[in-house]
Parts: sequence; structure tokens; C-alpha cells
Amino acid sequence: MFTYYLNLALRSFRRNRVLTALMVLAIALGIGASMTTLTVFRVLSGDPIPQKSERLFAVQLDPEPAAYYTPGEEPEQQLTRFDAEELLRQGRGERQAMMVGGGVIIEPEASTLKPFIDTARYTSADFFPMFEVPFRHGQGWSATEDEGRGRVAVISAALNDKLFGGADSTGRSIRIDGNALRVVGVLDEWSPSPKFYDLSTGAYGRDEQVFIPFSTAMELELGTSGTTNCFGNSPVNDSSDLNAPCAWIQYWVELADAGQARDYKAYLDNYSAQQKAGGRFEREPNTRLRNVMAWLDHRNVVPGDVRLQLWLALGFLLVCLVNTVGLLLAKFLRRGGEIGVRRALGASRRAIFAQCLVEAGTVGLAGGVLGLGLALLGLWAVRQRPAGYAELAQLDGPMLLFTFALALFASLVAGLLPAWRAMQITPAVQLKSQ
Repeated sequence: MFTYYLNLALRSFRRNRVLTALMVLAIALGIGASMTTLTVFRVLSGDPIPQKSERLFAVQLDPEPAAYYTPGEEPEQQLTRFDAEELLRQGRGERQAMMVGGGVIIEPEASTLKPFIDTARYTSADFFPMFEVPFRHGQGWSATEDEGRGRVAVISAALNDKLFGGADSTGRSIRIDGNALRVVGVLDEWSPSPKFYDLSTGAYGRDEQVFIPFSTAMELELGTSGTTNCFGNSPVNDSSDLNAPCAWIQYWVELADAGQARDYKAYLDNYSAQQKAGGRFEREPNTRLRNVMAWLDHRNVVPGDVRLQLWLALGFLLVCLVNTVGLLLAKFLRRGGEIGVRRALGASRRAIFAQCLVEAGTVGLAGGVLGLGLALLGLWAVRQRPAGYAELAQLDGPMLLFTFALALFASLVAGLLPAWRAMQITPAVQLKSQ
């Protein structure tokens, strides 16, 4: 019967081409606008590390002066160097990593390449296993290199291709700011989005090309990037000193379950109390421990204008559906005579209802095809914007399927009332009026 109903729908389209085109256009406009904003929203609000985002936590402490403190106030989003190194030394989590972004000058061995500046990350050994960073060659460094300020580095696949032609470069040297570092690992493709572990350098900034032990970077006085908040009487240019009252380091910890998270939170409160007793902290313990998704929500990674655009697009889709309902009503009721004849020949109300829904669904699929083209055009326009996330606005396989599913669902919902009205047509009345 479905094939029969589909054949009837196609015949109806040919008889009412203008009305059909209006319905298809209405659905397409709504789907195109909705899928454009839904795709952008999905990119921005997605879980960057779904396999373990519930076990990774951003650590916050409150080392600021007591003056102007408001109870319940959020603590610093980053840690001082002293606190980060002390927490790392105590190692109360399953894994923990301190880190900061940076920029370095890379001096290629090849004479055809000139020195260039690239992005770097100074971190500790647990960074790679904690964030499940994939390797193409070699591996990360160990805690021994952290403690001994080892002259080692991990480089990205892109940088490896640029410097070594894609060959296994582990064991070879790379010159960074005039210092020779031994390559111990080459990453495979890895680009979490958003870059949850360091939002201070941009949630959708360029991926780091070089990873260096934090202790080594400090010894070599490599340049850092990101935000720094100094308090007290220390000048900003002392922010990298061990005892400088400046928050500029990100700190993450991996915990196995909610019980460990509670214990670690208690440990942070106890650590803060000890620092207050020792005179470093002035405020009462004020700590936070947020997992990845809670951290992204706290930092408002999804821009407010994107949320607003999503709601506006969904509202526009609703308006398009209301218009489609009116057009379907007009179309089905104009065919009252035809429906009356079918009912007189034995067609049930259920059959009439199904026929109308098949026709509405066919309109939806046609609108989905056109809407897909409009969505692709809209995403292209988004990628032309200067926003950091713009280049990520791509329609992947799941969203492609969702486009047609949404178009079909929307058209079937729009067809419910017209189909119900059509099946209520009384055969005798229609036949008498012909």
C-alpha cells in the first residue's frame, strides 16, 4: 500500500505544482536555518573527550588577599606555580598534570626552511595518558624527565611532516629557541574541540605543535601565553617565579569515581587550610573541582549569540511548519471529491489518513533535500566569519542523517491535522455536491 500511496502523492504533486513548491520551500527554509545553527551548536557544546570526561577535573584554589572577598565568590580559574608544583609533588589523584601554553622559535636543520614561531605547551608527564593523546611514533616523557628538567620534546604530526618529511623522528634533535631538545614522541592526529584543558588561550585556538616538560621550559625561560592574574605587591614580570603571587597555570587531575572526587575535594580544602595557617593564603578554604563538561559550562564556552541563534532558528522552523499546515489543509480539502469517491468505494478512514501522511512525508523529504543545500550554504557562510570556531562548522554524517530525519518528522507533524480533517470527509455529502 505504501507504494500505491506514494504514487498517488507524486500524481498530486504534478497536478498542484505551485502549491507543492510552496510547501517544499517552506520546509526547506526551516530545515536549512535549523540545521545550520544546530550544527554550530553541536560543534561548540559537544563533549571533547566523552570516554572519560566524567573522570577529569579542573582544580581551582583561592590564594588571593582577604580584602574585598565576598563569601561564595569564585576562586581563581588557574593556579600559582607554587601551588601547582606542590599539588603535583603530592600526587593525590590517579594522574595529574600542570600546564601552560607558550610560543617558541623553531630552527629547522634543513637549509630550505627558515626559523619560524609555533605554538607550544609546557606540561608534565601525565598529560599524555590522562588525556589519551595518541602517538604515531614513540611516546611521552616520564616523571624522571620532569624532575630532571630533561631536554626532551613531543611534536605534532604536522610539525614532524614539516621538519622530517613524515619519517620517524624519535631520537633526533629539534632546536627550540637555540636549545637542542631530543624528540621522544610524535603525536598522531589529535585535536580536541573545544580545547577544554586550556581555555585561556582560546577554546578553538590552533593546536600545539610542541610539548615540552614544564620544568625544562622554566629553566630555558621559554615564552608563555595565556592569561595571568597577579595579586599582592608582585610585579607582573615576576609571574613565572616559584613564589610569585600570580595565577597562570592550569591544573587537571584524573579521579576514578565520585568517591575519589569527594576525597580530593576534601584534600583541596585541607591544603588551603594548611596554606592559610602558614600565612600564604588569607581566605578561608574556597576550592572548586569541576569535571570537563561542568568546566565548559562554567566558562561559558558556547557563546550567548549562538544559543540565541539556535532558538531563533527553531522558532523560524515552527513558523514554517504552521505555514505548511495551512497549505496541506488547503490541498487536502480541495480534493474532497476525490477522497469522497475513495471512501464510497470502500477506503477506510485509516487508509485516507495514511495516504495523506505519506504525501506530507514525501513533501518533507523533498524539503529536506533542498534544506540540506541551504544548510551547506549557511555553514559555508559561518566558515567565512572571523570567529575561532568558524572552521569547525562542518556537516558530518550523523548531522546529515538528522537533517532528513528532522525534515520527515516536521512534515509528518505538520500533516497530522490536515490528514485528520481529510479522513473526516463524509462521502455522501461530497458525492451529492458533485
